[in-house]
Amino acid sequence: MSFCSFFGGEVFKDHFKPGIYVCSKCDHELFSSRSKFEHSSPWPAFTETIHENSVSKFKERPGAYKVKCGKCGNGLGHEFVNDGPAKGVSRF
Repeated sequence: MSFCSFFGGEVFKDHFKPGIYVCSKCDHELFSSRSKFEHSSPWPAFTETIHENSVSKFKERPGAYKVKCGKCGNGLGHEFVNDGPAKGVSRF
């Protein structure tokens, strides 16, 4: 789940089976499928983490944070300010 291509091949983007997403490098628990939402990017998107230390974030540029595994530092993608699911819309 860590890295994918804008040209296809991301198997977790439209994957909504119940379960826990873990770091592909160290198996640290990251997100529950309950917090997953549909998104236009090729990456899966989540509203909250499993644990307070599931991920670490640092500001990469205004409005964008680099997200890494909270245990091993494996790159997981980005978080964008004010980007998320529409209010009142839920798949679960």
